[in-house]
Amino acid sequence: MLRYTLMRLGIFAGCFVVVWGLVYSGVVPRGLGGSNLLWVALLALVVSAPISFVVLRKERDRASAKVVAKVDDVKASLERNRAQEDAVDDAARTAKS
Repeated sequence: MLRYTLMRLGIFAGCFVVVWGLVYSGVVPRGLGGSNLLWVALLALVVSAPISFVVLRKERDRASAKVVAKVDDVKASLERNRAQEDAVDDAARTAKS
């Protein structure tokens, strides 16, 4: 998951530098007043999102598989704990009767 996040940040940083160069060279219009940095960041976000979606597809699938496996492990652990508690509870009720 960390690898995917770092790759995504890298793509954003690359897009930020390219958009910054385009804005300050006059190819892309500048923001209003002092909003140039915010304007560049928003443009970089809009450009980097679809690039990340396409380029990082395999890495995103790997990260998703890891998350699903971890969730399945937690669910199995909870089910084992629940079954163990039920067995102890049933044993206690049987001993009481």
